[in-house]
Amino acid sequence: MKRLEDARFLTGAGRFVDDLNVEDALHAWVVRSPHAHAVIERIETEAARQAPGVAGVFTEADLAGLGPLPCVAKPRTVGPLIVPPRYALAAERVRHVGDPVAFVVAETRSAARDAAELVAVHYRVLPSVVDGRAALAAEAPLVWDEAPGNLAFTFRAGDAEATSAAMARAAHVTRLSLINNRVMAAPIEPRAGIARYEAATDTMRLTLTGQGVQDIRQELAESVFRVPRERIQLKAPDVGGGFGMKNFLYPEWVMLLWAARKLGRAVKWVAERTEDFLSDTQGRDNETRARLGLDAEGRFLALEVETVANLGAYLSSYGPGVPTNMTAMGGVYAVPAMAVEVRGAFTNTVPVDAYRGAGKPEANYLIERLVERAARETGRDPVLLRRANIVTSFPYRNAAGIEIDSGRFAENLREATARADCAGFAARREQARTGGRLRGIGVGCYLETARGAVEEHAAIRFANDGTVLLLLGTQSNGQGHETSFPQIAAKLLGLPVERFRLVQADTERVPEGHGHGGARSMHMGGTALVQAAERVIAKGAVIAAHLMQTEPERIRFTGGVFHRDSDDGPGVTLMAVAEAARDPAHLPPGIDGGIAPGIDGGIVPGIDEAARNHCETFTFPSGCHVAEVEIDPETGRVRLLRYVSVDDFGRLINAMITAGQLQGGVAQGIGQAMLEATVYEEGSGQLLSASLLDYALPRGDDLPAFETMLAELPSLANPLGVKGSGQAGCMAAPQTVMAAILDALAPLGVTEIDMPATAERVWRAIRAAREVGKE
Repeated sequence: MKRLEDARFLTGAGRFVDDLNVEDALHAWVVRSPHAHAVIERIETEAARQAPGVAGVFTEADLAGLGPLPCVAKPRTVGPLIVPPRYALAAERVRHVGDPVAFVVAETRSAARDAAELVAVHYRVLPSVVDGRAALAAEAPLVWDEAPGNLAFTFRAGDAEATSAAMARAAHVTRLSLINNRVMAAPIEPRAGIARYEAATDTMRLTLTGQGVQDIRQELAESVFRVPRERIQLKAPDVGGGFGMKNFLYPEWVMLLWAARKLGRAVKWVAERTEDFLSDTQGRDNETRARLGLDAEGRFLALEVETVANLGAYLSSYGPGVPTNMTAMGGVYAVPAMAVEVRGAFTNTVPVDAYRGAGKPEANYLIERLVERAARETGRDPVLLRRANIVTSFPYRNAAGIEIDSGRFAENLREATARADCAGFAARREQARTGGRLRGIGVGCYLETARGAVEEHAAIRFANDGTVLLLLGTQSNGQGHETSFPQIAAKLLGLPVERFRLVQADTERVPEGHGHGGARSMHMGGTALVQAAERVIAKGAVIAAHLMQTEPERIRFTGGVFHRDSDDGPGVTLMAVAEAARDPAHLPPGIDGGIAPGIDGGIVPGIDEAARNHCETFTFPSGCHVAEVEIDPETGRVRLLRYVSVDDFGRLINAMITAGQLQGGVAQGIGQAMLEATVYEEGSGQLLSASLLDYALPRGDDLPAFETMLAELPSLANPLGVKGSGQAGCMAAPQTVMAAILDALAPLGVTEIDMPATAERVWRAIRAAREVGKE
């Protein structure tokens, strides 16, 4: 089924924040630090206040009473987790280029921008540090007095004693140091917001480019404004991508609400692309040293990991939870013993938080790179080494303590390598060699643990006009929920899919929920919808029995119709029951005709129902991908010739949408592997890749046609049998592409290269290998 929302988007009827205009709205501009680290000695705002059209110029001194932005992730650390205060506007010191210092509000956007240039901030520049491991060195500049040595936390997991013992008896130990490069989320729609204040009800309202409005609202109410959450209402229209980055509370959301309340007028702010790059949370940025122990037969004995995670200047909402996410550590392999240590480092860079996968792509990348190197060091075929260690018996509890209920890991590996014709690769490599090219093939497996927050909400409401509203606490920012959820409801309730309409991202109409993140929407939100539908049917059966003057136990529901169990007559349709239930006279004793609070007045009582799904169980999407590349040894240019994938996402609600989610993730993973680099200059802390002129996103001609096979092994964790698919592509692509590149370079003696494998980096590796060969 094609996506229902696409007609709206393709005909220009989509509505994003920048498309929305509020009468008499003011416009905001943010004054940001040009320095990575500096003391704010004084801020002169008078000239800006006197500029034409200016309604206000605000600094941290104006924000008395506001609390700091919270860090809600609390991993179990060894010793304290240091969470320095992060206010909406910098107080006393700035700690990264782009740190907000002042907020200018004027009648027009151009007037606000002009006035912002008149704000004079006097800085005393301090030394800065941008690399995570360098920040932990004894002589590094201190980012926070509260964090000696720039250490935010130390985290340990696994069994260090068992791991050490296993390493001691290993026949071979593979060692690897690698960098998981920092990347930008770079969604097509920059962040934007419009805030209004209703004095009569003392309510602040914010329309924003957000992915999880309920959680953002909770943080604003509890930590920043310290008001009952009902006094803050958030809403998101269409959202143009997010990839995790739009899940979090940002200083601009605080300032918009505060300024709207202060000035008594709506205030609108839309980021420019470079501004987004200087203020949106960024992803990844781990430096890892690891060991993998193998016995004489090539069986994995133990995995030891030491990681420094660059967290940036502040702890963002879920920042510490990303590098400490152990759920996918070890990937699809049986690794009996594991020990992991992660140190979080403060640096003078933009904060790091969850980005499409949130720690699980990093874990999969690490184990797959180790497997590849172990195979080369021990003279084994990488596919056969995987096959010897892949988990085949379920349920399986990994060394991180996660019980995997089911999987087709070995089948994914077998089918993907067959479809990619790995057996015929040698001939293709030889053909490329005769043409002066280096050809390589790479295999990459992955394990996803999909769930996100452990609770989700859904409600089904029957409207006066015959529409059935599906109110979901999850949220789409491009995933096709306006199609997938109606497809589920249509099958459950026996109604045409066109009758349903999705309601999301509105804290007034859907006050409970946890939005997008963790590939959770069908597993958590879909299950909540199933539960709500079951309640609608059960309630409808009682009302139908009352209408048909029989007992509820004799009612059966099929194809949208309630029948007596032995009656083949027309029965009573669900919509007829919903219509009848609008009249309290038709409601039998014990049926509550009241309407749930928070639902707007256009919805009537009757058989409406809601459900809260609490589930601590993950689903386990998995797959195997194969990439084939060709390299020009004279220029270092890498061409990705072929990309084959076999993925298990459980039972598919909509195969087309799932394939699109997978391929989008693959494109992002390829981008990280080959193109994308967030580069800060040592010394100055300037972001050198602060625009799309300097930050390379993958384009159509960088990608081959994807050859996708979707397997369906139903999950045991939910009644739909679904598994998350939104993050899988970027969990598989980086290691798959890098394996292919290293395979192509292996004949020259190149054994190591970090992402991104740009033409320059590959050319330098080739050149260095040739110099070694001359010696």
